[in-house]
Amino acid sequence: MSNQDRRIAFLQEMGVGPVWSQRSTALQALELESAPVVEMLEAVEVSAPPAAPLRQQVVAEQSLSAWGDETPAAPVLAPAVASAVLQPARDIANMGWEQLKEVVSNCTECGLCKGRTQTVFGVGDQKAKWLFVGEGPGRNEDFQGEPFVGPAGKLLDNMFVAMGLKRGENTYIANIVKCRPTDENKRDRAPVAQESDACMPYLQRQIALVNPTVIVALGKTAALSLLKLDPATPVARLRGTVHRYADIPVVVTYHPAYLLRTLKDKSKAWADLCMAMQTYADQANG
Repeated sequence: MSNQDRRIAFLQEMGVGPVWSQRSTALQALELESAPVVEMLEAVEVSAPPAAPLRQQVVAEQSLSAWGDETPAAPVLAPAVASAVLQPARDIANMGWEQLKEVVSNCTECGLCKGRTQTVFGVGDQKAKWLFVGEGPGRNEDFQGEPFVGPAGKLLDNMFVAMGLKRGENTYIANIVKCRPTDENKRDRAPVAQESDACMPYLQRQIALVNPTVIVALGKTAALSLLKLDPATPVARLRGTVHRYADIPVVVTYHPAYLLRTLKDKSKAWADLCMAMQTYADQANG
C-alpha cells in the first residue's frame, strides 16, 4: 500500500476525512511519509499492560503522573547548590544558550527548586522551525533532565514522525516551567501562576534564540501561559484558531498525556497538527 493510500485509510478510520489540502509545492513537501498518528497511538497502547478491572483502573489512573509518566524514577535528589540570584529580565534577554542554561540550572526564584532532582531546560535543534511547548517536567523528566521522555514523550515523537519531523531535527521542545511541580502527595500538578511567571523570561529567551516559524502549544497550561489568557479559558475555545506570540503563529492542541487517556480526541489533535502544517506552509510561502 502506498503512503498516500495509508494516509487516506487512516483518515477514513478516524472518520474525519481529509482535513487539509495542499496548496503549494512547499506544502507538498510536508506529505506524510510515515505511519499515521492513529497507528502510533495504537503502538503505544500495545506496549501497555493488559487492562485491569474497572475499579483497579480507577485506582491506577489516580496514581499516574499528570504527564502520563508511569515508570518510577529513582529517588535521587540533586546536590545542594548555592543560591543564585535571578538575572534581571534585561540581562536574560541578552543571554546566549550556554549562559541561559547555567542560570536556569541554578534558579531559585520559586519554590519548585526545593523538590527538583535537576532542571529540565529543553532539547532539540537550536535553530528549529518548529517549537513545541509543554507544561512542565514530570517524574521521568525530572530524573533524566530532558522534556517528554515518558509514554507521553513517545507519543509526541510519533506525532513528529507523522508530520514528517523528528526529535532533534528541525524541532525544539521546551516547557513553561523548568522544574517539576508536585503536590503535597508528590504527584505531578500544573504550575501555578507565580511559578509560570518566574520561569517565563527563560522561555521567552529560548523562543527568541530559536526564532521558530510555528509554535505548537501542548495543552491548556502552555497555551494560556504563552498567550496570556484567562486561566478559565478552555482548550476547546483555543483550538481551531491560529494565535500569535510576538508575531509567531501559535497552534494549540491537546497534551500527549491527555491523548493517551482520551483516545476519542485523537482526530481533533490530528486536525490541529494539520492546521499547524498548513500554517507552516503559508509562512514559508509568505
